[in-house]
Amino acid sequence: MSKRSENIISLQHINKSFPVEMGGTQQVLFDINISIKSGEFVAIMGPSGSGKSTCMNIIGALDTPTSGVYRLYDRDVTGLSSDELAIVRNEHIGFVFQQFNLLPKRSVLDNVMLPLMYRGLPMSERISRSRDMLRRVGLENFETYLPTQLSGGMKQRVAIARALAGQPKLILADEPTGALDSKMGNDILRFFQQLNRDMGITIVMITHEFDIAKYAHRLIHIRDGRINYDGPVPKNDDAL
Repeated sequence: MSKRSENIISLQHINKSFPVEMGGTQQVLFDINISIKSGEFVAIMGPSGSGKSTCMNIIGALDTPTSGVYRLYDRDVTGLSSDELAIVRNEHIGFVFQQFNLLPKRSVLDNVMLPLMYRGLPMSERISRSRDMLRRVGLENFETYLPTQLSGGMKQRVAIARALAGQPKLILADEPTGALDSKMGNDILRFFQQLNRDMGITIVMITHEFDIAKYAHRLIHIRDGRINYDGPVPKNDDAL
């Protein structure tokens, strides 16, 4: 497991504003400062409209801040172009989304192989890596199935296998249990804990529910675009 010593994510004085229809801008993030070390399991939590998803988009190189500096693996990615950010995402980050984002007419194996295609890896390596990841998530016997033939929990495991196939050191999970019932959701969260513990993968999970955030080791709470708590997950949400 990776030692928790290296800062792989560093947000320094991040602000984010968006244009509004009537002219001007609306600020949604205010002076955000976050450092996340290799091997951490962090939940970023907040109510709807708090700015947590905008924060995740910046961490995931899906968006850029209005001001401030974002360093990923000690590289300043703040001013990179869209194409350069796409390369950063493909090389360093695995994504797991609430709605799975699987291609319905492609097999499970094809879905897992998809990000490896963009790296230009030979087909034999794509297949080998993807089958290995499907074994890790317990779906080695389902590689020829279509997503429509799977349960919600199995679909999310395929999405996790896809995220892992690129061998990322960082996984961003955006409301990963939002489309699942509580049992399946808890199974996925325990699997995240296992990935973090056994493989040393850094996990940043976005959620609005404290019961989900409790699976992480550290909680960052955002309200009205500002961090109002950053520390160990408390026993209850009264402190937030």
